[in-house]
Amino acid sequence: MSRIAIKICGLSTAETLQAALDHGATHVGFVHFAKSPRHLDLTTLAGLAARAPSHVGRVAVLVDPDDALVETLVAAGGISALQLHGRETPQRAAEIASRSGLEIWKAVSVKRAGDIASAAAYTGAAHRILFDAKTPDSAELPGGMGMRFDWGLLADYRGDLPWALSGGLDADNVAAAVRQTGALLVDVSSGVESAPGVKAVDKIAAFCKAVAQC
Repeated sequence: MSRIAIKICGLSTAETLQAALDHGATHVGFVHFAKSPRHLDLTTLAGLAARAPSHVGRVAVLVDPDDALVETLVAAGGISALQLHGRETPQRAAEIASRSGLEIWKAVSVKRAGDIASAAAYTGAAHRILFDAKTPDSAELPGGMGMRFDWGLLADYRGDLPWALSGGLDADNVAAAVRQTGALLVDVSSGVESAPGVKAVDKIAAFCKAVAQC
């Protein structure tokens, strides 16, 4: 079995969730952000999260959530982590961690080396960093657009927090990404889709197989 953990993000149906679980995903992600093609209402999100076994990480992906949204998600149950994909400061990440009692992942958008270094500010505020490609300033989505960054920027990275690699991954390039970065957790969304927001069971299977061979 591969030592590399897998998060399949942006799941929206019971069928594709089950495919992720069947093929070895260690984490599953559900998006609550109205502008995303993967957006789920809170009832659907909670229902899908409840289908995943407790040993699998169940991650809700949020963008600059307010306290009311955080409290609603916690009350619904089923979620084990919150992934913050907006402009949340270290202080805000720490507040959400304290309020929710859940594991906090902070997405850090990467274009240059300085972006990698900015992750250090979240030490003590978040539990994990998710390095993702920086989207254009004009983009409505902070991630999930199939963009990748220069993986060489992570080649010698030694951060204080556990971290995951995201951005433009798919079955064809994930092995190279792991070799170049040393990532122990890879996160895929658009790379296992047949269309924006539409997960494909065969692509989920192929991605997980590729990671298992790393």
